[in-house]
Amino acid sequence: MKILVVGKGAREHALCWRLARSPGVEKVYCAPGNPGINRVAEPVAIAPTDAARLAAFAEQHRIDLTVVGPEEPLVLGIADAFAASALAIFGPTASAARLEASKSFAKQVMRRAGVPTAEFAVFDNLEQARAHVAAAKRPLVIKADGLAMGKGVTVCATAEAALAALDETMAARRFGAAGARVVIEERLYGEELSFFALCDGKTAVPLGFAQDHKPLNDADRGPNTGGMGAYTPVPGCGAELEARVMREVVAPVLRAMAELAAPFKGVLYAGLMLCEGRLNVLEFNVRFGDPECQPMMMRLGGDLAEFLLAAAHGRLDPAARPSLSRRSAVAVVLASAGYPASYRKGLPIRITEPASLGDDADAGCYDESSIEVKLFHAGTAENNGQLVTDGGRVLTVTAAASSLALAAQAAYQAAARIDFPGKQMRSDIARRALEGSFISDRLQAGRIGHGS
Repeated sequence: MKILVVGKGAREHALCWRLARSPGVEKVYCAPGNPGINRVAEPVAIAPTDAARLAAFAEQHRIDLTVVGPEEPLVLGIADAFAASALAIFGPTASAARLEASKSFAKQVMRRAGVPTAEFAVFDNLEQARAHVAAAKRPLVIKADGLAMGKGVTVCATAEAALAALDETMAARRFGAAGARVVIEERLYGEELSFFALCDGKTAVPLGFAQDHKPLNDADRGPNTGGMGAYTPVPGCGAELEARVMREVVAPVLRAMAELAAPFKGVLYAGLMLCEGRLNVLEFNVRFGDPECQPMMMRLGGDLAEFLLAAAHGRLDPAARPSLSRRSAVAVVLASAGYPASYRKGLPIRITEPASLGDDADAGCYDESSIEVKLFHAGTAENNGQLVTDGGRVLTVTAAASSLALAAQAAYQAAARIDFPGKQMRSDIARRALEGSFISDRLQAGRIGHGS
C-alpha cells in the first residue's frame, strides 16, 4: 500500500512514523514534510491546501490512501476533491468538517443529537453580545466561531473579562475572520479530556482518551496555545467510560450528521469536560489532535493503515478496534520564545546524545530499560545542514514507558538535551495525574450521571 500524509507538523511526523510500520505499507509520502518527517517518508513539495495538485499526485503515483493531518485542508474541501477523482482519503468532507470549522454549527448538531453540552448563545453583532454578557449571572466562555489554531477560546472569570474578550475577538479581530461570529457559553468546571474515534460515516471504533495541556504556562496559567503537551492513558478513564462516550456522544453525532446529508468519515475528536457526575462536550475537532496524536501513536499497535483505509471506504468492523499497549506515553512541546504570539524563526537547534537525529527510520529514538523516546518535528527547517526553528511549536518530545511516572521522567530528561534560544516548555505535563489530584476517584463506572 502507498500512503500520502498531508501536513508538516509533529502530528504528521507521528502519523508517518506509525503508518510506515503498518505491515501492508510499502511507501509513505508526506506533503510537504519537514526535516524529521523526511527521514521516515518521502517529501512532496505541495502545500497542504493545494487539493488539486495533491489529487493529481495521488492519481499519478497510484496512492492507495491519503491521510490528512491538519484541519484547514479538510475545511477547504480536500476530501471532496479526492472523492471527485475516486481517490481514497481519510478525512471528512467540507460539509462534515463544519463540526470544527464552526463552533455554532457544532453546538446546533449537539442540540439536535441530544449530546450534553453547556448552554450557549450565538452572536454576529458585538453590541448584542455585550448585552448578553452584561445580563449573565455566571462566568462565561467566549469562543471565536471559526478556526483559530486552537487559540480562539477565552475562559472568563468575570463579566469585565468577558467583555474584554468580546472586544478582542469581534472588534479587534484578534483571530481574524474567525471572530466575526462568537459563541458565548456558560463556564464549566472539571477535568478536560480528549476522546478520539475512527468513523466511516455510520460506524465508529474508539481510540481512547488523552489529556491535553492548552495554556502556555505551568498550572494552566497564561494564554491558550495549540497545546503544550499531552499524555495517555488517563487515570480512571477505562472501558466503561469509553463505552458511555461512544453511546452518548459519538453515535448520536454520527446519526445527526447522516441526517444532515453530511456523513462523517475520519477522526472525530471530542473535547470533554467531566466533573461531579456530569459529562459535557466542549467542542469537536475533525482530525487527530496535536499534541495528543504523538503519545497515542507511541501506544498504538497493529495495522493502523488498514483501519484508516476501512474508514475511508465505509467498511469499519464495529467489533474491531486498534490495539493500544498498556504503556503510558507523555509528550512535551518545546516552543519558540513569544509563542503563541509573534516569534523568531531560523534559530539554531542543538540536540545532544542520546536524543540524536540519525538518518535511519527511527531517527530521534532510543530504548533504555523498555523506555522509548522519540522527537517528533513540528516547526523545524534545515539551513546549510543546521537544524533551525521554523514555527511556534518546534519539537514534541514523546516518551513511552511502563508507567506514567517513567514516561514523564524520560520525556523531560530528553527535553533537557535539546536547546535553542528562548526555548520554552511547561514543566508539569501529567503532573496532576501523577500527584493524584486528577479526579479519577469520581470517574468510576456507575458514578457519573448525565449532566448538561
